Amino acid sequence: MMELLALEPTRHINPVDMVEQVASLNDWNFERSCEDEINIHVSGVWADYSVSFSWMEHVEALHLSCAFDMKVPEEKSFEISRLLSMVNEQMIIGHFDIWGSDGTGMFRQALMLNGGAEPNGEQLKCLMTSALDACERYYQAFQYVLWAGHSAREAMDCVLFETRGNC
Repeated sequence: MMELLALEPTRHINPVDMVEQVASLNDWNFERSCEDEINIHVSGVWADYSVSFSWMEHVEALHLSCAFDMKVPEEKSFEISRLLSMVNEQMIIGHFDIWGSDGTGMFRQALMLNGGAEPNGEQLKCLMTSALDACERYYQAFQYVLWAGHSAREAMDCVLFETRGNC
């Protein structure tokens, strides 16, 4: 039987420090709430987003959550759950979720940094932009269900169409 060696990796920088550097270089508004968390405020086309990066030492992961204003009333929860399932089927990385305690909509993903790996600026910028791109792409689908009364299928059809041709 093969034994795995237990090495104690040396981490030279807290990954959240690197996120702060990237945020500063990109002129993103941010607040550092504690050593292992930073919150960045971003205005999108469809909504304002609160992006939180949290360093989770016990699993060596940098967790990103991108929250947006979406309160789900009880009578819409089933259709929003159907929509979440349909949207998440489209995702290659990350997923959408409803935060249980207050019903806030959010996109979540993590960057694994096992063995002392350190993130680089390009990875962090990609993590941030992929989250915001996903939120901007699907935000209207959530609104179609919540405010316009469309079904999850109708909402997906509205946001997934592709424009073709030239003017």
